[in-house]
Amino acid sequence: MDGLKPVALAPLRAAVLLGGTSAEREVSLQSGARVATALEDRGHRITRVDPAEQPLENVDWSQVDVAFFALHGTFGEDGTAQAILENAGVPFTGSGSESSRLAFSKSAAKERFALRGIQTPNYLLIHENDSKEQILGSARRLGFPLVAKPDGQGSSIGVSIINGESELNDAVECCFEHQSFGLLEQAIVGPEWTVGVLDSDPLPPIRIGTNRVFYDYEAKYNADDTQYEFDVADDLKIRLQNVARDACRALGTNGVARVDIMLDDHDDAWVLEVNTIPGMTSHSLIPKAAAMIGLDMGQLCELIIERSLSGVARMRHAS
Repeated sequence: MDGLKPVALAPLRAAVLLGGTSAEREVSLQSGARVATALEDRGHRITRVDPAEQPLENVDWSQVDVAFFALHGTFGEDGTAQAILENAGVPFTGSGSESSRLAFSKSAAKERFALRGIQTPNYLLIHENDSKEQILGSARRLGFPLVAKPDGQGSSIGVSIINGESELNDAVECCFEHQSFGLLEQAIVGPEWTVGVLDSDPLPPIRIGTNRVFYDYEAKYNADDTQYEFDVADDLKIRLQNVARDACRALGTNGVARVDIMLDDHDDAWVLEVNTIPGMTSHSLIPKAAAMIGLDMGQLCELIIERSLSGVARMRHAS
């Protein structure tokens, strides 16, 4: 973690992208507000840009040194907004459009994990036009317990745990309320961990505990009884960080990402997904992990920007 140290940035003109129209709008507004305040406190000139109110194509990017992505969910996290900024030649934080698109689709990401030998739960893709009999057949092939989830959503939106056939229809309906494609996924029963990665540098792993059925939207953003544990044996810490780093490499991510991992009863690690624009709210995990190595919110945001601008400089030099 030698690279995860505070940097000294000269004052910048930064646009913080937040809000948007996705199901994660409220969380994005919280993330963006916290990022903007932290950067303003560090002396940077901040413009808040909400694509729900101002199309990105209409922004005067000549007045912006860097764009900071705090735009969760569809449009902001699926590569669409990144492609707009790439075409405009604007430096921005996080992954590029192709890696963002790949990571946002849980099924596409899982295919990449499988190609790279990264263990991820078995799954079958489902569609809202599939019959109940087809979906039941898929569930039986995988075996219970299962997880139903939209193929492209974050913050556990539309996710359900399914313990038996009687719970299947309601869970699938909940999934299809948010997207026409979804996954039925083998449920891994065991502790949940998350590991932040900044480029190739991992942050301290966090074990998540909740009194709810699973680490859902409420547990992520609103509940005060969610537990975050940092004590971990060195061998497990290294293993979790290596798995997280490998998952990010498989998808070609840049900047800060968060890898969600389950451990089964044999202590084997299973990658659930990689989030390329992790939350920056008061409840979010990346700021908590950064604080464990002495980085406050402002320092974390500056480090993310510095890595992004260094990457742009490297690409320009290579071209």
